[in-house]
Amino acid sequence: MKIMHLGHSAVLVEVADRRILFDPGNFSDGWHALTDLDAICVTHAHPDHIDPEHVGALFAANPDAAIHVEPGVFDAVELPERAHRLAADASVELGGVRIDAVGGLHAVIHRDIPRIGNVGLVVHAEGEPTFFHPGDSLDAVPGGIDIVAVPVMGPWAALKEHIDFLRELKAPRGFGIHNGLVNDRGWNLIQGRFADMTPTDVADLRGGEAWQS
Repeated sequence: MKIMHLGHSAVLVEVADRRILFDPGNFSDGWHALTDLDAICVTHAHPDHIDPEHVGALFAANPDAAIHVEPGVFDAVELPERAHRLAADASVELGGVRIDAVGGLHAVIHRDIPRIGNVGLVVHAEGEPTFFHPGDSLDAVPGGIDIVAVPVMGPWAALKEHIDFLRELKAPRGFGIHNGLVNDRGWNLIQGRFADMTPTDVADLRGGEAWQS
């Protein structure tokens, strides 16, 4: 498995001869020029997870890529006919890769803001680590996760919740995402707390380097 963090919540995973992009949002542009994708998956409808301005060009540049999105994305972004709804507790098969959708709701931002849908996405392939992209929710804690893309900050987030999430998940390895509003000082503080207080070794992949596992 090869992983690249392409900014904020955008993650490219290469596994079992498949190239899968998660959450191409408008807080990053590292995904804009990608081609040869086998799948594009989106956890929820917020624009920092699917960029309504630029994602059309991504779809056009990857005409053979399967598109699987949380159902609410259909109401927020214009999608091609080949796009499919991926609801909580459903799964999709991509050759030798299975992606399970877990959870169902975005984390609470404020009691006066209605919650939208959110699916965490778990990637399985025989002989490979199991990868988890939770989107913007810490409610679902699937078992058997080897690598987690852990959000580090957001308007819905609290560090204490992220620490408890990592403690319950027990993934040995991870890397920080959802960092578009975090400066270096904040990143270092959060990463230090993860190192001191959780069982997960959280790497810094913000430089865009490929991470082989």
